[in-house]
Amino acid sequence: MSQEKIFTSDENDSEGLLKEFLQKYEYFSEEDKTRISQAWSLLLLKTKDLVRSCGKPYYLHPLRVADILAVNKLDADTIISAILHPVHSFDVSIETISEQFGESVAKILVVTNKILTLPINTKNLHQADALRKMLFAMCDDARVILLTLADRLDRIRNIKNLEKEQQRVLAEAVIEIWAPLADRLGMQSEKNEFEDLSLKYINPEAFLQIKAIVAQKKDERANYLEKAVNSIYRSAEKMGIQVTISSRAKHFYSIYQKMKKRNKEASEIFDMLALRILCSNPTECYTLIGIVHGLWKPLDGRFKDYIAMPKSNGYQSLHTTVMCEGKPLEIQIRTYEMHNMAEHGIASHWLYKKGTNKDLVEAEKLEIFNKLQQLKENSLADEATFQNLKNELLGDEIYVFTPKGDVRKLPAGSTAIDFAYAIHSAIGEKIIAAKADGKIIPLTKPLNNTQIIEVITNPQAHPTEAQLKLVKTTKAHQKIHSWLMSNDPTFSERLSALKTEETEIIVPQKKKRSKKGEHAPAEISAPRNVLVQGDKRVLYNLAQCCNPKYPDLIAGYVTRLKGVTVHRVDCLIYQRIPNKESRSVEVSWDNPPEKK
Repeated sequence: MSQEKIFTSDENDSEGLLKEFLQKYEYFSEEDKTRISQAWSLLLLKTKDLVRSCGKPYYLHPLRVADILAVNKLDADTIISAILHPVHSFDVSIETISEQFGESVAKILVVTNKILTLPINTKNLHQADALRKMLFAMCDDARVILLTLADRLDRIRNIKNLEKEQQRVLAEAVIEIWAPLADRLGMQSEKNEFEDLSLKYINPEAFLQIKAIVAQKKDERANYLEKAVNSIYRSAEKMGIQVTISSRAKHFYSIYQKMKKRNKEASEIFDMLALRILCSNPTECYTLIGIVHGLWKPLDGRFKDYIAMPKSNGYQSLHTTVMCEGKPLEIQIRTYEMHNMAEHGIASHWLYKKGTNKDLVEAEKLEIFNKLQQLKENSLADEATFQNLKNELLGDEIYVFTPKGDVRKLPAGSTAIDFAYAIHSAIGEKIIAAKADGKIIPLTKPLNNTQIIEVITNPQAHPTEAQLKLVKTTKAHQKIHSWLMSNDPTFSERLSALKTEETEIIVPQKKKRSKKGEHAPAEISAPRNVLVQGDKRVLYNLAQCCNPKYPDLIAGYVTRLKGVTVHRVDCLIYQRIPNKESRSVEVSWDNPPEKK
């Protein structure tokens, strides 16, 4: 799986390595080759005698990164940037780079080096701004992120050279950021490799188990798939359709996800196999799906049409799962052009036509670029906004429909409230209920793929704090947050109180032993329930701003969504609630039964 050794030349033969690289990729013009050679010479000048901690020459990593990009036929400026991306550590000024290799290379290197040196930890908000800077760097030049992805891919391929703790951190970052980002850019091959290589270090037991099961069934799988492939070839030939079919076992991380989702061992997962059918045009794709469903019975709910509804990364294909000889078999059908986009994603926009004539298709049309442009100026002021942004850009997505048949793409886990805000902010603000496929659903319920969603509004309704905690999209979160800040006088105070509470550090005190003859201090009593007007069955919650505890004096008032909220009587936020007298109710601590 690892592709650490990608050159046949001796790793200490720097000239031989460059010669092999230039011979391997014939799309470079003579001028390109000259510029690439000059970049290689500059790298050697600064690093030729240096070795990394693994004992290998320092210059190998930059050339491997260039090789990853050259496989996708990236332009000469990107290849030169890959070769030179470490030289900022060796007193080579950006002005020197600009003079020798042009302003484009200089700009790519400036942004790439900023990203590669960011201390990204996706687990907390402290590093949220670093993640934001990395993602938004794509807005200016997508080649920056392609170079960054290539750097991370080479590092994960050679992860065994790192210390154990570094291995874990890198593997987690790859799963959290780089694999989803490759997926969003449509780079399926890179995404799969990121995931499989990371799994080996995140959950080595599961990796070895899956590897053993896949290897064990290799011969059985080959015979099974050969029969299925031959059946499709014969049927397609009768219809006059020329196809290319490839078969494979699903990649390890995909199987691992199925194990987690279904709570099963690898040996219990049967849908490990997949076929890919390539044809000439979309019409043939739909004919072939009919052929496949005629050969084998399709499984309910497993047909997906990404040709009519492409993914946000530009991916197009037909997916179905059929029962073939008693086993589930996943089949993908797409054109050769769609397959090129599926494999290389955004990188395919930089393919050369001839010589130095580049075919720069508008990569900005990909949805992730549009979202990043819209969100570029927004700050990540809180944890929820950060998580929403990360999930929206890098998480899974669903497709739902308006009653008129318009499609809306939303992050997985989105609710009808997110859907309403995706239609229009004014609709989101007035939503009171929703229907999915004609049936009323709770606003708290996550939407499912392909549902038809109808929003029910009321002109008297308005956003609530409860909705703020439910939504998954950045737009909905920011709109609700903004409305509450403008219209709820206590919202900002509660928010401030919560932040203060979260940042306070409580230092536990050691329990002192009582001296002989002294009485031990009274123990703090166990938490007690609250009675609302003497009744213990009434729904209530303890306010987080003042966190009342027995035996604090308490007061309660009726809220719209959470029943009765209980505050300490001296709580400033409670004191400032408008019209609280008309909504106040009597509350008291419940006395526990006396011990006999």
